[in-house]
Amino acid sequence: MRLSELKDAGRRPSVPLTVTLADAAGSADLQLLSLLRVLPGQRYVGAGVWRGRPVLAKLLVGASAARHFQRELDGARLMASAGLVTPQLLADGLKEGEGGWLLFEYLENAESLGDAWAGVETLAPLADEQQRVLGEALAAVAQMHAKGLWQDDLHLDNLLRHEGRLYLIDGGGIKAETLGQNLSRQRVLENLGVFFAQLPKRLEPFIEELLVHYLLANAEHALPLEALQKQIVKVRAWRLKDYLEKAGRDCTLFSVERSLSGLRAIRRKEVDALAAVLEQADALIDKGHLYKTGGAASVARVEIQGRALVLKRYNIKNTAHWFKRFWRPSRAWHSWIEGLRLEFLGIATPRPLAVLEQRVMGLRSRAYLVTEYADGPDLIESFAPYIDSGNVPEEQLQALIALLEQLIRERISHGDMKGHNLFWQQEQWSLIDLDAMCQHATQLSFASAFARDRARLLRNWPSGSALYQLLDQRLPRLTE
Repeated sequence: MRLSELKDAGRRPSVPLTVTLADAAGSADLQLLSLLRVLPGQRYVGAGVWRGRPVLAKLLVGASAARHFQRELDGARLMASAGLVTPQLLADGLKEGEGGWLLFEYLENAESLGDAWAGVETLAPLADEQQRVLGEALAAVAQMHAKGLWQDDLHLDNLLRHEGRLYLIDGGGIKAETLGQNLSRQRVLENLGVFFAQLPKRLEPFIEELLVHYLLANAEHALPLEALQKQIVKVRAWRLKDYLEKAGRDCTLFSVERSLSGLRAIRRKEVDALAAVLEQADALIDKGHLYKTGGAASVARVEIQGRALVLKRYNIKNTAHWFKRFWRPSRAWHSWIEGLRLEFLGIATPRPLAVLEQRVMGLRSRAYLVTEYADGPDLIESFAPYIDSGNVPEEQLQALIALLEQLIRERISHGDMKGHNLFWQQEQWSLIDLDAMCQHATQLSFASAFARDRARLLRNWPSGSALYQLLDQRLPRLTE
């Protein structure tokens, strides 16, 4: 195949495939054996064989191929000229009308720090295993900054462990201030803000401790914690906005299809498993374990290939109800977005997996939401034995306090904080039924909404009970 033909190969071209490339030494075929990353019609990254040697290939096609090729090439050369540990660029080329390509040495059995982090992320905050991964990353970032370079798309997947060394990759995001000289303090703070903003918020109390790994490798600047935290807040807000926008368009993370007959969004890794679920949603609900049926919503637990899921259908009760709903995003879509918001912010909720809005000539009708199944007891069941005594297990009480503190910090109101909407899972309280959830733009609007949430939570028990009195005393309030 010619390089330019990749432009029309879609998201999942069949591999292995052969792509003919040409450089100063003449034409040679690249045998592309697997694909690691695909941006349809623009970028195809994969492992292959070229002139008898294993390579990591970056193939750039489409209207922006020349610009992206030059960025990748410049970045790779900057890292190499600065003496940083980075895969060797073996060959490159750009041909008008065809596209560009860069072939790097292939680091067999390399592990990204992103994968290493995924293996330790669920441990207690800043466990030794977590500190090793993040410390390794921060030392590498410090060395890059000392050479006058920074990675504007800095994340753990751009650092690879291989045979005892840590490699920097992805030249397309490499920028230079003054090559060979330390970055300015402001640029360092901005770049570290990008790094820390991608870590779970529960690690924020340990940022100062983690910074030691950076300063041991590059102590050129004093790095005031307050200034760094401002950068982290700024980047995290941008990342959240960008993530939620991606949830509504076809991209690497989400498969999204829009038409006059409907809107379907599925986590891309779940498409094969869940596309058929959405197609037969009504039948699955009828056969599933029903929690709620009729009225505004029907909810069922369904089993799909041995996996328990929750399938929720948002019904249209009558014509009057349809007139209220057809012109605005469905409650399923709202719950999809709010579930993703909570997940991004590290607030426990069953993982949202897919959403479907049925439409007639573009006008919304029924809608469906698929989430993971919350299999723990709910708050009502968990606290039932303690209504008279108030002797709630301290672990569960502290977890409830922590959840409300998270909601306060993010200015999020739930809208229906009844006990059946909180489930005990993995030693924390997980929120469900996010139809009315809202992240408030101002403290003023949030204050009244949080007060209603807190009052609704307490109404789960008699006001004269010991449990009510305990919770009213211990649960956080908003200070004036």
